[in-house]
Amino acid sequence: MGTPDFAVPALKALVAAGHEVVACYTQPPRPAGRGKQVQPSPVQRVAEDLGIAVRYPVSLKSAEAQADFAALGADIGIVAAYGLILPQAVLDAPKLGCLNIHGSLLPRWRGAAPVQRAILAGDDTTGITIMRMEAGLDTGPMLAMEGTPIARKTAGELTSELAEIGARLMVAVLADLPGHPELAQPDDGVTYASKIDKGEARLDFAQSADQVERQVRAFAHAPGAFFELESERFRVLSADVLDAGGFPGTVLDPELTIACGSGAIRPALIQRAGRPAMKTAELLRGRAIAPGTVLGS
Repeated sequence: MGTPDFAVPALKALVAAGHEVVACYTQPPRPAGRGKQVQPSPVQRVAEDLGIAVRYPVSLKSAEAQADFAALGADIGIVAAYGLILPQAVLDAPKLGCLNIHGSLLPRWRGAAPVQRAILAGDDTTGITIMRMEAGLDTGPMLAMEGTPIARKTAGELTSELAEIGARLMVAVLADLPGHPELAQPDDGVTYASKIDKGEARLDFAQSADQVERQVRAFAHAPGAFFELESERFRVLSADVLDAGGFPGTVLDPELTIACGSGAIRPALIQRAGRPAMKTAELLRGRAIAPGTVLGS
């Protein structure tokens, strides 16, 4: 049960390990891309290529949807960024319950956006937790955990790395079921990773340069951290932190160094609306931004 690219390595790993995947549950096809053509989820595309039955109910709350799931007779449900709440009847249907691949070191960053929240908070490390699902929000007992440094990885890079870790850990856990030890989550250290609001991607130059650079990494490539100039939106996809200063949001030099609350950033990769991403120097050759310009944040 999964939807985005994050869930694909787990699906492939389950099949490669010899497990019989009786069905894949995913979000329904939705409009995507510039043409807003209806597109299947990454999990649906891979499942169909593997010859696995795909189901995409809009909800699992109805008695019919729950009965359909129970009728599969599954031994276990594997969940990775599915996007739907699983009612208790669904959690209880498989003989061995449901296990989740969660993108943080629980109990830190329970919830919808653990990767982005870890980057924004300046965490040094994050990781994957394999947990047994229960009614609470990511509160279930833990079966496996593995960390990785965040360093200067973007959310996209970190998500891809965690997806591979999660796939490997899940296969290892399944090889030891039933009977794999489970550890209750500690009461201390609980934080919540609320869903990302697109408004959070607007760069706030009143913050420190370090925090602005975290915004860039947390929202690259989607939804894309941005500033506005003359009503045009510029997405910043990577940036460097510099030891410079000035009024927050002011362009300090011809290389687009931008003053922050403390320090400054210099975008390295940038994208204008409707155009491909490019190096900042290339952008500035066709669209100079004069020193002294104050950017909308």
